[in-house]
Amino acid sequence: MPSPIDFYFDFSSPYAYITSEWIEALAARHGRTVRWHAILLGVAFQAAQLRPLTDHPIKREYALRDFARSARAEGVPFVQPEPFPIPTQNAARVFWWLAEADPQRAAAWARSCFRAYFARGVHLADPEALKTLAGEFGLVPDEAEAIWHDAKWKERLKHANEAAVAAGVFGAPFIVVDGEPFWGNDRKQQIERWLAQGPF
Repeated sequence: MPSPIDFYFDFSSPYAYITSEWIEALAARHGRTVRWHAILLGVAFQAAQLRPLTDHPIKREYALRDFARSARAEGVPFVQPEPFPIPTQNAARVFWWLAEADPQRAAAWARSCFRAYFARGVHLADPEALKTLAGEFGLVPDEAEAIWHDAKWKERLKHANEAAVAAGVFGAPFIVVDGEPFWGNDRKQQIERWLAQGPF
C-alpha cells in the first residue's frame, strides 16, 4: 500500500489553510491517505532562523494580497483575520488529543479551526472563542480547555515540533511524499505530478 502523505501545518498559516482544502482530494485521486501534523511555526522559524512574511515591511503588503489571491484561485473562502498571526498551541494540543484516538476526527478538527479563523474570523487564540468552537465541533468545551492545559498534551505538541524540525520542516504548509519534501501551497502541481508519474 502506498505510504501516506505527510502534511505539516500551523493553524495561523493562510497557505496551510488553503492546502487543507485540497490535500485530501488530491491524495485520494492517487490512492493515498494524508497524515496530518499540527505544529507551531514559531518553533520551525526559530530552527531555520526565519521570520513570518508579514514581519518584513517590504513583503507584508504583497503577502496579504497573495493570501487572498491564492484563496480565490483555489475557490476557498477567505477573510484576512485580525489579529494575525496568532499563537495556536491550544488548538494544536486539542488536535493531538483527538489524533491519539481518531486521526480522521483530528483532521476534521483541523479543518474546522482553519475555516473558523480564515473564513469567519474566529480568534483561535482567545480561550472563550476556542471553547465555543470546540462546542460547535461536538466537544465538551470545558474538557477541551482542560486538554490544552494538560501537561501531557503540551509535551505531545512539543514532541511534534521537534520531530518536524528533525524531518527538515521549516515552514507551512510542508508536505512530504515518499520522502520528497514540498514547501508551500503553490507546489500543488508538482505534488500531483509526483503522485501520478513518480520522481522527476
